[in-house]
Amino acid sequence: MTISATSGGSAAQPNLPGDKPAILQLGPLYQPAQQRVEQLFRVHKYWLADAAGRSAMLAGPVRDCRAVLTNGFFGLDNAIMDALPALQMVSYGTVGYDRIDVARAVARGIRITNTPGVLNDAVTELAIGMLISAARRIPQGDRFVRSGAWERGGFALAQQVSHKKLGILGLGRIGRAIAEVASMLKIQVSYHSRRPVADVPWPYHASVLAMAEEVDFLLAIVPGGEGTRHIINEAVMKALGPQGVLINVARGSVVDEAALARCLADGSLGAAALDVFEEEPKVHPALMTLDNVVLQPHVGSATHDTRLAMGNLAIDNLLAFFAGQNLLTPVPESLPD
Repeated sequence: MTISATSGGSAAQPNLPGDKPAILQLGPLYQPAQQRVEQLFRVHKYWLADAAGRSAMLAGPVRDCRAVLTNGFFGLDNAIMDALPALQMVSYGTVGYDRIDVARAVARGIRITNTPGVLNDAVTELAIGMLISAARRIPQGDRFVRSGAWERGGFALAQQVSHKKLGILGLGRIGRAIAEVASMLKIQVSYHSRRPVADVPWPYHASVLAMAEEVDFLLAIVPGGEGTRHIINEAVMKALGPQGVLINVARGSVVDEAALARCLADGSLGAAALDVFEEEPKVHPALMTLDNVVLQPHVGSATHDTRLAMGNLAIDNLLAFFAGQNLLTPVPESLPD
């Protein structure tokens, strides 16, 4: 289905039971969406409680909650899931849902929803911006001017982006959007994913390593989890090469961060641009000292418009659940067979 960037809040809402349903909320939404969720539900705000308060909450008032509202940062750990015997539905206010044991949830009959579609444009904007920033060395140029160094000499040349080759790791909704924009910038796009995607014009590579050997820029936009952990390893970075640029707008676990720091420091890899990190908000200390890496604080979807749309979609999934209607955006693993 196609979801508007303004999804939620304006369409007719499902009829709910007479009393506001109770939900456990593990982390906050964007403020206007948070106000809406508090109007519609009795919200137990787990993230605001201290350790003792959280234990008391799980032992008492939330045991009968049928739904949890969370996001990619807080997820839903097994201890909390096990403390909720009545739980039937988890609504993620993000696309990523790797911080939940999906198999465990599905085995209990718990449905999971996320927020695909509404953040495609925002993440695409940042991904392309980071690619251009790293290749054209925009942050370094800014520092060069501010430091007064320009008065003493010219700035070093950078790489052109157009007419170069970009390999995209993951060709889901956002990967396709990035590929479309990159193509408009006269960049030659190819991709690798678990299997070839039908009806796309871009060439497919059988492995990440094979793709890295052929492209100038490598951009990751795949889900996190054990299946993709360190899929971009030292061998892939060295295949990308001394002029290559790595961009990660996926999950921090996708890239071996220690290997990345080594390759950037010794010149095996030319540059990188990262919006996500293995232990965020902590960043590998070596990356903080390197001039050939652009660092962002996980802001791919961080626009007012997008965060409102994400929050509203998460709420709309809750409304559909409590009204006994079909969930709007169930994740594939929780769909009935």
